[in-house]
This record gives sequence, C-alpha cells and structure tokens, in this order.
Amino acid sequence: MAKHYETSLHEGKRLDRVEYKPSKTTSTLRINKEKQFQSMLGFGGAFSEAAAYTLSLMPESLREEALKAYFDPKEGLKYNLGRVHINSCDFALENYTYVKEGDKSLESFDISREKQWVIPMIKDAERIRGGKIDLLASPWSPPAWMKSSGTMNNGGKLLAEYNQTWADYYVKFIEAYDQEDLNIFTISVQNEPAAVQTWDSCEYTAEEERDFVRDYLGPTLKNSDYSDIGIVIWDHNRDILVERATTVLEDKKANPYVWGTGIHWYVSEAFENLSEVHNRFPDKHLLFTEGCIEGGVQPGSFTTGERYARNMIGDISNWCEGYLDWNLVLNEYGGPNHVGNYCDAPIIADTKQKKLIYNSSYYAIGHFSKFVEVGAKRIGSVIEGNTLSHVAFENPNGEVVVVIQNETETAEQISISVDDNAFDTIIQPRSISTIIL
Repeated sequence: MAKHYETSLHEGKRLDRVEYKPSKTTSTLRINKEKQFQSMLGFGGAFSEAAAYTLSLMPESLREEALKAYFDPKEGLKYNLGRVHINSCDFALENYTYVKEGDKSLESFDISREKQWVIPMIKDAERIRGGKIDLLASPWSPPAWMKSSGTMNNGGKLLAEYNQTWADYYVKFIEAYDQEDLNIFTISVQNEPAAVQTWDSCEYTAEEERDFVRDYLGPTLKNSDYSDIGIVIWDHNRDILVERATTVLEDKKANPYVWGTGIHWYVSEAFENLSEVHNRFPDKHLLFTEGCIEGGVQPGSFTTGERYARNMIGDISNWCEGYLDWNLVLNEYGGPNHVGNYCDAPIIADTKQKKLIYNSSYYAIGHFSKFVEVGAKRIGSVIEGNTLSHVAFENPNGEVVVVIQNETETAEQISISVDDNAFDTIIQPRSISTIIL
C-alpha cells in the first residue's frame, strides 16, 4: 500500500502521513525503474564547534533530543554523514589551529580542543545512530604563519614553502581522528577557495588547487596509511563549478588523486552544471558539502524549507550523490560565530529559554533522508501535465520513493505510475511530499 507524507504551508503538516482521494487526476508522473542513475551515499550535517558548543549549554535531555532528531535511525532523520572543520571556521568561537607558531615539523600537533565539544558530539551521534558516521574534513585556513597574509581571516594564500607541511597537516588530522575511532572518508582541499571572507579563508586559483593536489596532497595521502581516503576539490558554489573542476580533472596526474567535487548552494542554482561535470568526468563523485540559510535565524519561515527541497531535488536530479547540510544546531541568534556571520539551522537551540525550535528546513531534509536509503538508485521519472519538481529513487529493498515539491498556490491532482500500477493523490499548494510505492 502506498504511503504519502507531507510538509505543507497551508495545511500545517510536518512530515505527516496523509490520505487524499482526488476527484480526478490532471497529470501523471511516470516512473521508469529500468532507467538508473547514481547511487546515494546518504545525508548529514556539520559538527561545527558552534553546534557542539551550543548543545553543551543545553540540558542533557534536550541535547540528546537534538541528536536523536538527526541521527536516530527510526525516529530521526537517519543521518549517516557529517562534516568537520580542520582548524577553526567562522562557526568556531575564535581562530585556532593545532600546532604552535612556526612548527614546520608539526611535532606539536594536538586536537585536544576538538575533544572538548566536537568529538563528544560525534561520539554521541554514533551511539544514537548505532553505527559509524562517515566524515568529510575541510580546512577553512592553514595556520596564519603558513600564509601570505599572515592571518587566518580575510583570504591570503598558502606560501609555497609550506606546501608539503600543509599536506602533512591533513594526514596528521586524519590520524588524530582515527585514534579517536572516528571515520574520515573524504577531505576537501579548501572550503570555498575562490572567496576572500572576513573569517577563516584561503584563496586558490583552479591551477593552484590542481598543482597542490597533484604535487603535494595527493602523493602525501597516497603514501600514508590513509590512501583510501578521497580528495574533494572545489567545495564551493555551482556558478563556476565546470571551469574549476575541469581545470583539475583534465590534468592526467592530478585526476587519479581526486575522489570527486564538492558543491555549495550560495550564489547560484545552476543545477545543470553538476550534470556537465558528470558528463565530462563520469567516474568522479559529486557531493553537496554545504548549504544554509544566511542572515540569522528565521523561525516559522516556510520558504527556508522550500529552498532546501528545491536545491536537493535540483542537485540530486543532476548526479549529486549525497547531501551535507551546514551547522547541525545553532543558538537563538544563529551563532556563535566569531565574526558575526549569523545563519539559520534546521534546529535552533534557544540557550536562554532552554528549548529546541524545529525549522521547516528540518522537515524538508527529512523528506529525503528518512526514506531514501544509503545505496538507493535515482531512477527515471517524467511528469506530464504540470511542472512539479520531483525526483525518484529505488531503495535496495525494491521500494520506490518519490519526492515532489509544489511551490505554487495551486493544488495538483496527480497519478503516479510505476510497474503498471498507479497511485492517485493530491499535491497540496506550497508543499513537499514523499510518496512510498
């Protein structure tokens, strides 16, 4: 029997199961299970210092509730992926690194700071999940003394004399997390390498990123005990995705070191750029590595969830294999953030009133992560009669999952056809639906 789950603006639903019996169907969504695309790696969010610190200020029962809301395989969003920052990022309490000033040998390397908030949060998430979480590790900036600018903030470049030291730094970080029994499965070269930010940032041209991967990071990782860990390039917006990925991946020596390309959603919704990269380099992965609502908290907003669903459908329909949200939790201001770059998160932990606020984005993500299993295949789907956004999957157990978004103010009566069977339902105005067949 088909199941229909809905999150809607006007109906007030939040991942609720619904039953609609349309008087007639005006359009048909046809599923073709024979037409298969990428396998899904899963869904998750970032264990930033801001998220971990914020949860540490909450009563233990609410901290546990928030982690269960994301990682519980039955009651939560079933997250299996996570992201961590190497050194500080904007969503840290301050600038910090793991080594002493000028320690080119990295003998002073120490991640004790991460053991205060971040690593305990990951450990508890794994306990709740009942299994390992695959982590992407990304640097926002090398230590200030390795950079042309002499500061971690406001851009600057990695000095050539520290190329090997910085490559060794990634391996040190991976090793330190491994010693904590945590699983880093990919690292990105640099978070947002084309952006000069007022917070932790470092600039690479496409050619500089290519050369660093080819001549330093790739060989260093390959010759370490962690040669199975993949390298993610770009880790930035879709607008110049094709140009950046092509510059690195067309290099015959750099290409073998690269696992795939990371995408953020800021600036552009040019989803077709993902397909262009896939078509040029079909053996490489595409992973959404960051997205959030900018400008502070927006409790009660439905458009934030719509942005998530629209971007997830758009990216996954163009070969994206997994989705990593940004901060798992933020406080009532959308921080803490050491430069005041406040943002929203799917769960807001109000540290003053000691309560959790679940935003529409939380439910939007759930329309995918709760129902699309790791290893699910995206399958063919075509709609006739309207322009509803949609994407379809076949789970490893054979069930079909369809996510449909209606951003209009008009209800659509639709028939979903698969294997000569049909399921008729109504897609409400301003809604996100998941239908299990």
